[in-house]
Amino acid sequence: MKVVGAHFVTGLLSSSVLASTCCHQLKGILGDKISFPDTKSYNATLTSYWSKQESALHPNCVLQPTTEHDIAATLKIITAHKDCKFSIKGHGHAPAAGSANSNDGVTIDMTTLSSVSLNKESTIASIGAGAKWLDVYEHFDGSGVQVAGGRNGNVGVGGLLLGGGISHFTTEVGWACDRVINYEVVLANGTLISANKKRNSDLFLALKGGGNNFGVITRFDIETFPQGDISTTSISYDITESDKVFQAFTDLLDSSTYDPSASLVTSLLYSSASKAWSLSASAVYTKPVSQPKVFKGLSAVPHTKLVKNVTTLAEFANENDTPPLNWLFATLTLRPSARHMQHMFETLNNTIYSFNPQGGVTWSIAFEPLVAAMLKSSKNTNALGLESAHDVVLISVLWPNSAINSDIEAKAKEVLSAWEEDARTKGLLQKFQYLNYAAPYQKPFESYGADELEFLRRELVASSYELNEKVSPQKYIKSRDSARDSVYRKGIRRQAIKASMQNG
Repeated sequence: MKVVGAHFVTGLLSSSVLASTCCHQLKGILGDKISFPDTKSYNATLTSYWSKQESALHPNCVLQPTTEHDIAATLKIITAHKDCKFSIKGHGHAPAAGSANSNDGVTIDMTTLSSVSLNKESTIASIGAGAKWLDVYEHFDGSGVQVAGGRNGNVGVGGLLLGGGISHFTTEVGWACDRVINYEVVLANGTLISANKKRNSDLFLALKGGGNNFGVITRFDIETFPQGDISTTSISYDITESDKVFQAFTDLLDSSTYDPSASLVTSLLYSSASKAWSLSASAVYTKPVSQPKVFKGLSAVPHTKLVKNVTTLAEFANENDTPPLNWLFATLTLRPSARHMQHMFETLNNTIYSFNPQGGVTWSIAFEPLVAAMLKSSKNTNALGLESAHDVVLISVLWPNSAINSDIEAKAKEVLSAWEEDARTKGLLQKFQYLNYAAPYQKPFESYGADELEFLRRELVASSYELNEKVSPQKYIKSRDSARDSVYRKGIRRQAIKASMQNG
């Protein structure tokens, strides 16, 4: 989940002092659920972040709530102080500094709200916002049903769903957020509400891709679907086969023949230490078929290793998490083109081959298709605005040496800019940017389209005022971190002031 920001501090008091006042008031009400620096609970939260950039930040206190009422009580106190900032943390997989933590503020660690249950009559799953996907999949193993969620089981439920959510079942059921039928939300004034198609329906839609700009989600109610074992195929190739792999990848995406039970990621990996590339395809078929025909093109390319398996969703999602490193995400969306994928690889190789910073760096490029069949399942069900089939590209970079962060970030931005300009010239670049992969300087909300952005702007104001809110959005709502473009930074402040005047 992402940071929720505040005003810059003015006057004589520093933000640290004001946050400390908030923390001590919260301690008086919530007791041991509030922890302070150098305590076991506080340190456990800081060391649980995926990236070093996030764990390097030090809030004044950490809240580990056990009920939604703890969240409500916390927000009432925080919003009573103009300059008490706070952050919301799920499982901390967003890598940029400030994504789910902050210096001097209050960090709400949602991982203590992680219950999972199933209503057997309605087959609706109720999942705490602090759960991780592995917990969910293990809970439903053997039940005959599952939910659409993260492919890595260590990813948090809340962050993935609020950003849209790509899953192994995306082609069959749409974005993961499309399966959510109800949100339990705490608004800034501490009011606990439900958002669904019948109650607070605009807020319900805005939460499907709008991030955590509109409230603190404490529970998701999600439609399940019948699901048993899955078939997995993992293939490794020599890098000299890249053009053939990319062609097989794009051939598989033909909308007239695409099998909706198939999902696929093709990845490039480069290590500056060894100056070596690796190339792989990770394919999932959502039925227990030992040799899915849909992947035969990928299997036909000469390869160094091929592993097939029939397993449970939980077993496949149970990945070992990486040790804490510095991480960077960025994204772009393209029309599928094997030739252009090869050109991207060659451009990247030429750009980074001589770039060998102290401590080393690993680059990963993942191509993930969003096919036409998936978009039919998602039509008019979310705020994402995506209307045609594309490839979402995730650029991720990891490195151990924090002293070179700015060098890595600059080089990654250089690579992305070159790719974007080249794809734009060829008519392949698409406007859409996937929120969960976007870098702090990218503009995912703007990429949804003018109508969707305007809807999110209106709902941002509405969730702060029309839903009995009297707290300004700039006090409560801010997407991602202070550096990133967001709905907040695109005119909401002016709208909020106007709304405040209208509401007295």
